Amino acid sequence: MSSSSSLHISLPSPGVSAPGRPAAPTSQILAYGVLGLPLAFAALPIYVHVPRFYAEVTGLDLALLGGLLLGARLLDAFIDPWFGWLADRVSRPGMVALALPPFAFGFVGLLNPSANHPALWLFAALALTYLGFSAASVAYQAWGADVGRDAGERTRLTATREGFGLLGVVLAAALPGVLAADLATGIARLAWILPPLLLIAAIITFAKVGAGGTALRSEPLWPSLRAVLAAPTFRRLLVVFVANGIAAALPATLFLFFVADVLQAESVGGALLALYFVAGAASLPLWVFFAARFGRVTAWGAAMVLAMVAFAGASQLGAGDVTAFAVICIASGLALGADLALPAAIAADLGERLGRAGACFGVWNFVAKLNLALAAGLALPLLALLDYVPGQQGGLPALSFAYALLPLLFKALAVALLWRWRHSLEIDK
Repeated sequence: MSSSSSLHISLPSPGVSAPGRPAAPTSQILAYGVLGLPLAFAALPIYVHVPRFYAEVTGLDLALLGGLLLGARLLDAFIDPWFGWLADRVSRPGMVALALPPFAFGFVGLLNPSANHPALWLFAALALTYLGFSAASVAYQAWGADVGRDAGERTRLTATREGFGLLGVVLAAALPGVLAADLATGIARLAWILPPLLLIAAIITFAKVGAGGTALRSEPLWPSLRAVLAAPTFRRLLVVFVANGIAAALPATLFLFFVADVLQAESVGGALLALYFVAGAASLPLWVFFAARFGRVTAWGAAMVLAMVAFAGASQLGAGDVTAFAVICIASGLALGADLALPAAIAADLGERLGRAGACFGVWNFVAKLNLALAAGLALPLLALLDYVPGQQGGLPALSFAYALLPLLFKALAVALLWRWRHSLEIDK
């Protein structure tokens, strides 16, 4: 595949085979996506449950706990570009296979902490889990770019991967309550579900999916990353991705606060969250269809507008408006499907055009993780400044503003930039 930095050469349109490459059968596309389930299954407990779990089970000081989590997450974010560079130098399926065992071992250790030196245990288990997870994720995404023969096929591969990933998130959210009466025990038992789940998914994926046809590269780290960031179209896509990502990360960070304090419905927070993810998974085939019919940029822009309508509606809610908020969760969940599938599919096309899919996804995942950090760093101090205190009635207008209206500003910026750059980003025509 071409290693040229030029992005002005048109890719084959959806449904048209690239020369010399047979179309991937549906069974191969599904087999590729299956591995996304256990990867996402582990992500939810890592990001959502671990802070409260360690505070309750080990009694770690909150300040120390926060510092350890911050340090491990920064390590996780900044290692992604290096893993992306590595994924362009070695076999991507081989890199995935080597990364899965430390990921599984680290996850089991993370949710079964030692009573002795829990702080050290937490950091070591997180580091091992993050290293395995990040290496596997970057190589897995780049592998999908290799397997896809054209823009339409890469869109279907990406959507399938993200669809299985959303199923993994819903499964991880539901199982702790099924596995035990108390949440802490349920989370500890959840850890032991991952290894067999990961093994089964890996066997299916490796048995059915070929290695793709990208030639390996031998250039050093920084020239590889500079070549990716020097591509104007990739830079534009990243800017839109950042603006849209912050808009999505803000309500994700504040979701449980909003449900508990604005809606006064803490008990249904889990069900509403599950509804959001199920709607996202269900919408994926629709976004693939719309992308093939109208183009990925147009479909993604329409999803952003749908999310903006949902956020605007949330700003009008108050105590007891659970049914209305459930409708908003469905609408924003439908938009989530496009956010997960379409920009990553465009990034896969750009990575293949540059001959550096690994480096592209290394940078991509780095930016995605920084979006979450920026959302927390922006929203939580702002709420404190505006006198919001969780569990109390003061500052609720500030919470509604940060949850619903602030994301509107970032979404509007993302839509404007996407429209401005639509001709360069719609590279599948």
